[in-house]
Amino acid sequence: MTSLLIADQWRDYELLDSGNGEKLERFGGFIVTRPEPRIIWNKKSEDLWKKAEGIFTGEEWRFSSSPPTEWKISYDKMVFNLKPTEFKHVGVFPEQAVNWDWITQILKSQGKGHDKKVLNLFAYTGGATMAAAMAGAQVTHVDSSRPAMMWASENAKLSRIAKDSIRWIQDDAIKFVQREIRRGAKYDGIIMDPPRFGRGVSGEVWKLENNLPKLAHACREILSETPLFFLINAYTADLSHLAVENLLTDVMKENVESGELGLKESVGGRILPAGIFARWKL
Repeated sequence: MTSLLIADQWRDYELLDSGNGEKLERFGGFIVTRPEPRIIWNKKSEDLWKKAEGIFTGEEWRFSSSPPTEWKISYDKMVFNLKPTEFKHVGVFPEQAVNWDWITQILKSQGKGHDKKVLNLFAYTGGATMAAAMAGAQVTHVDSSRPAMMWASENAKLSRIAKDSIRWIQDDAIKFVQREIRRGAKYDGIIMDPPRFGRGVSGEVWKLENNLPKLAHACREILSETPLFFLINAYTADLSHLAVENLLTDVMKENVESGELGLKESVGGRILPAGIFARWKL
């Protein structure tokens, strides 16, 4: 089944306009412009773009006014501490809110007293980790980047999530899963958001096309006897969501849906494609 999922429940985030390879966004009360190669159409409101206070040029950030000292936004009860990075990101992927809601709904449907274990791989600043923890799960958060781990931990603290709800692991995703297989560990839900290319803690090379199938099949071995969900996200423009759906169907056999994640402009109402996903639930 193919879906287009639009993250339209934000209050602290807004895609104002897009065009000519750029997107104009509001994070809290601060407006920024960032490049986006998928945007091959024209801008709707040239005047609106003059309100941008931060612009990522492709090489660096330039500011007409500095970001707030405490630049934070919220989604539901989750709090994200934002800051400009050298890779254009600010610490949150707003389109992922639809998946946070999906994870929350599945876990809350289990009721209280049913502690479930969730594994989040390539977990970055912890949006999915926080969603699962707030829904009552015991979450193992895995990322190879120590700065990202510290950032996620700070977000969890700001969100007032109990310390014992999240286990923080800095490790290579494949190596961690292989160790969990040997330990006999089991999880009720698995989330992964792999990059197209990356390096692990010890310099391990990750290439999506080569390594994702191996990782997805390995994760099947650490799912519990009655798992709840398995979610794969990706951002690479040259990989179809149908390819990821076919892979996840190989792993889980049935009940897999896939599609695109999107953000809707305030000005023009156009949908900005913001990634692909495939997900399975019981």
